[in-house]
Amino acid sequence: MSDPIAEHRPPLAGQAAGAPGQPAHGEFLRQWLRNPLRMGSIIPSSAALCSRIARHTQCGPDEVVVELGAGTGVVSRALLDHGLPARQLVVIEIEANMAAHLRRTLPGATVLAGDAFELAEILPRALHGRVGTAICGVPLVLLPLERQRRLVEAVQAVAPGRGFLHFSYCVTSPLPWRKLGLTARREAWTPLNFPPASVWRYTPG
Repeated sequence: MSDPIAEHRPPLAGQAAGAPGQPAHGEFLRQWLRNPLRMGSIIPSSAALCSRIARHTQCGPDEVVVELGAGTGVVSRALLDHGLPARQLVVIEIEANMAAHLRRTLPGATVLAGDAFELAEILPRALHGRVGTAICGVPLVLLPLERQRRLVEAVQAVAPGRGFLHFSYCVTSPLPWRKLGLTARREAWTPLNFPPASVWRYTPG
């Protein structure tokens, strides 16, 4: 069976020094200092949080998981560790240096450098309607309502009716879900993350 995203997958760069799964913490901090509103947290998500996200991710044999705002790839690696085949993982990362790191450390996955808000244009057309789960790591709580709405619409364009998972450090829902026409459910909470974090599922309501 041919790979519908193979032609869109950038060639892998040479393997970075050190263990393939080692997060680029230094690069993460540099990107946070440059633009904290894009990164959300000063440190990557913990293993406990990543594991909870992976447990609530669904993906059929002919579907993909799309991760928006992958950072150092800690969530991506948790998905792979929980059994998601690399060929079914599509990662969107706006920071070019982080995207290059992800291509080195996530062999077999598709890493696309671009803006999550332009998801319908970035994701290969062959995968529209074949997104099992979209995972949003973009700090939406920091954005105005219209930007939040744009992200919701971007996901809806490629995954009609499926919604998305979103992890956040807020005590309550990070999105005004009623205003956005969504239903909201907190799937998980972990005090082991710093700061403590929740995994929310938002679906069109």
